[in-house]
Amino acid sequence: MSRVSIRTARASLAAVAAGALFLTGCSSGGGGGEGGDKSKAKQQGQDVSYTFADEAASQGPAAEVKGGRKGGTIKVLQRDSFAHLDPAQIYVSDEGSLSRLIHRGLTTYKRVSGDKYQVVGDLATDSGQKSDGGRTWTYKLKDGIKFEDGSAITSKDIRHTIERTFAPFITEGPTFVQQWLANTGGTDYRKLLKDGPYKGKHLPDSMLETPDEKTIVFHFKEPQAELPYALAMAGYAVVSEKKDTKEKYDKKPLCTGPYKIESFKSGKSMKLVRNPEWDPKTDASRNQYPDAFDIQFGVSFEDSTKRLMSDAGENQTATSFTNSVDASSMQKVRTDPEIKKRSVSGYQSYVSYMNINMDRIKNKKVRQAIAYAMPNQSIVSAFGGAGGGQMAGNYVSPTLVGHKPTDPFGKLKNPQGDVKKAAKLLKESGKKGMKLTFAYQNAPEWQEFSVAATQNLEKAGFDVQKKDIIADTYYDQIGKVKNNYDIYHNSWGADWPSASTVVPNLFDGRQVQDGAANYSHHKNPKFEKEMDEIRKISDPNKAAAEWQKLADKILTEDVPAVPMHYYKTIQLSGSKIGGAYFDEQLHDIQPTSLYVKK
Repeated sequence: MSRVSIRTARASLAAVAAGALFLTGCSSGGGGGEGGDKSKAKQQGQDVSYTFADEAASQGPAAEVKGGRKGGTIKVLQRDSFAHLDPAQIYVSDEGSLSRLIHRGLTTYKRVSGDKYQVVGDLATDSGQKSDGGRTWTYKLKDGIKFEDGSAITSKDIRHTIERTFAPFITEGPTFVQQWLANTGGTDYRKLLKDGPYKGKHLPDSMLETPDEKTIVFHFKEPQAELPYALAMAGYAVVSEKKDTKEKYDKKPLCTGPYKIESFKSGKSMKLVRNPEWDPKTDASRNQYPDAFDIQFGVSFEDSTKRLMSDAGENQTATSFTNSVDASSMQKVRTDPEIKKRSVSGYQSYVSYMNINMDRIKNKKVRQAIAYAMPNQSIVSAFGGAGGGQMAGNYVSPTLVGHKPTDPFGKLKNPQGDVKKAAKLLKESGKKGMKLTFAYQNAPEWQEFSVAATQNLEKAGFDVQKKDIIADTYYDQIGKVKNNYDIYHNSWGADWPSASTVVPNLFDGRQVQDGAANYSHHKNPKFEKEMDEIRKISDPNKAAAEWQKLADKILTEDVPAVPMHYYKTIQLSGSKIGGAYFDEQLHDIQPTSLYVKK
């Protein structure tokens, strides 16, 4: 995911895994102009499928939640405060969950049943009508859609929403649509509209067209089969053209979802109340049960777990959008039937990797030795066992379409690593006894893992020099191209159910720069050319399969990083919270279905 995962990982994985701003979908209904795109993803025993939905599936109101009732206030326990409220600046999981309640975009996700999801029209009448092989996408706006002040949402607001993402003060959100319109990578897209729309300039109709108040047409130079997914991201939710206050919008946005912000004290609290201008008839995916959400910040995972496990007093009507059960409590939550029935769990889109600095370790056999030595089971244990993760055999999360359970380095067969094979490869490389600088976060999970990993590496013949780095600056330090480390971990999650937002970000050599996600500094023109070719495939399902094949080729031929584990999470709610389920596309509890029981 462009830069999404860097930020999500920094914000939510500094100490432990949290929710990912990842999107997955479903099956049913037809798609737009040139046919619906259907796909299924094997999710470790689960079938998660998605569809680009038609107009009928995009109509509101949303299905009623069994037992759902209006009234009451839900207490929300959150570790992290919200740094951004302007949708264009939202790219981390906590804010992504909040955005489900307060923001709407052209498309969104709807759970149909079980693991079946749809990409539906949200403000738009459907998920999009594509033509010209996916180079042109047309959207029509629904009737009755409004901002919280009662003003109607028009195509001018959508155009403004897209154009303002080119402005220099928008630095934290996704850049997919901007880059696709400009047909360029990096930050070069800003040259198209360097001041955004604020000085009267606009993107030409050949890129973004609004022929009337209800119609928006995107024109791309290359096919963009995954546009409905991109537009479902919080970062492309609508912003009012007339009420846009630029930088100040980040503190007081105009809401379009079922709730609006009554008060916000950064780092302390937020209160959401009903938005009377939200019309359920226009919304196929959201409900509006509680009168309010009372959000408290600064509540650690350990504290929220204890409070929710106790189920005493106000904790009975409490939950968390993204706080997970802390690792030390997972076993009790999974085995105590009274607590377990109040929990939800599932896979997140994150995968953890041990990066190998290819600027410093150029010998492939040395990199192979490191790969075989890694004890993947130890990282799973450090994150709470089966409730917190599962060993990874390859780079692609099982939450993604196209995922195959491949295991090139036998990590699943040898959960604690294959030290003998690692020692053999290191000896063959002529590098036995070489110094290996191992950097890791000083968070408890990574400290625990570092002990097991170091033991294996030393048994294989490495001279390991451990460097623990404080969590707050960890990604800044390993993100420097000229860092002084040989191996170091990171965690990455996709923006939607395709490795198109994983493989290029992690392994495209053209993206090696300070702060970029190619932490291993992997460069291979052959694979970069293949990335470009896969991007041109108009069928997202065929492209997804090709990303998996390419990911395995990069792993086996170049070994730039070692896949370690797929993240999972468990979340708790109080006994008087109804409607809680683990949303397979949000990868956290779905806040729009919650209600307070009598």
